[in-house]
Formats: sequence, structure tokens, C-alpha cells
Amino acid sequence: MALIINIDTATVRGSVSLARDGKVIQTLASEEQRDHAATMVLFIQQLLQEQGVSPAAVDAIAVSAGPGSYTGLRVGVATAKGLCYAWEKPLIAVSTLQMMAEGMVLQQRDANALYCPMLDARRMEVFTGVYTSRLVEVLPPQALILDENSYKDLLAQHKVIFFGDGSPKWRQLLNSQDNAAFAEYEMNAGDMSLLSEAAYAAKSFADLAYFSPFYLKPFFFPKKA
Repeated sequence: MALIINIDTATVRGSVSLARDGKVIQTLASEEQRDHAATMVLFIQQLLQEQGVSPAAVDAIAVSAGPGSYTGLRVGVATAKGLCYAWEKPLIAVSTLQMMAEGMVLQQRDANALYCPMLDARRMEVFTGVYTSRLVEVLPPQALILDENSYKDLLAQHKVIFFGDGSPKWRQLLNSQDNAAFAEYEMNAGDMSLLSEAAYAAKSFADLAYFSPFYLKPFFFPKKA
């Protein structure tokens, strides 16, 4: 049983959610990635003020740990770490892909389907993984360059729901496939609430000093001419 602040800045849409015992109390979101560094802290202040909650009453800070935007992830983790240090709270790291899968499972409620979150990683590449409705990992998180045979084996045997900002380019590649379904999904820190609550109950905390975002692949620095 915990009161947890959940922070997600893995994509253009950043959000902060306050949850008690895994149930969302309130969520605030911004569509401007360049403002994440400023808006996340302001959102947290607003949530606490509007809900009449003091920092002392908060049990933990959870953050969407990646994969996703390099800049966005750094902002979210830095914000979460700063609050944990200042308020002496534990840090919880939640997989961005698992968070997305949880949100879609709650939306679709199809126990027999597989869930495939897809984050755009530019060109024909996506950050992706595949999960059951119980969030059991079927395909581990990876940076995948899409082609017409991607997910072929899974689609031969299962209904797979694809979603996230990387799914439109996969839809363009995919020829008619009865087992492929596509769903709209909007990133939301509230989708972390059950996962962060479970992590808190298990005392599964990240190391404040050494934790860094899960980028999945190294950042590319173009060479100077």
C-alpha cells in the first residue's frame, strides 16, 4: 500500500501521475517534449497541492526507465532522482514498453492476445517487445529494424495487438494478416501505477547513485567534418 508519484518522459508526450495503492488519483500531461524539464516539476507541485499531499506523505518516486527518447529519458530520470534525494524516497524504475503493454491490456482486456508496444526509433527501426496479457515477456525488449517478415512466427499462431508511435510504419509494411490488430495508444504515466505499486510491495528499488535509463542502443554522435 503506497502513495507513489509516477513520471514518464520517454516520448514527446510527458506526464506525471499520482497513485495510491495502484489506483490513479490524478494525471497531468504535456505534449511539448522541449518543455519536459520545466513542466514535470511544476506538474508534481501542482498534483501535490491540488490533492493536499505533502512530500513527506509520498512513499516512492517511479520513473519510466526506457527505452525511448534519449533526451526525454534523461530528463525523467534526473527529475525522479532529484526528488528521491531531496525527499529521501526510494526510486522505482519501470520499463517503458511494459508500462505501455499494461495500459493496452487494461484498454483491450483480451486475455488471449499478445501485446506489442512499438516506439519510433527513426527510419524503419522501433523499440519493441511482446507481452502476454499478464505481462509475461514473449519477445524481449529490443531495437528492431522492421521488414515484411517481422513478427511472422508470432502472427502465425497468435493474435497480436500492435500500438505506439512506431506502429504506423509497421502497418504500412504488413500485408493483410488476420492475426494482426492495431490500436490507438497515448502515453500515460498512470499506466505505471500497478507496476510501481507491485515493485514497491516487493521492495524492488533502483540504486539512486548508479541507475541510468535503459536506452537499448548507444546514442549516435555524428562525426564532425
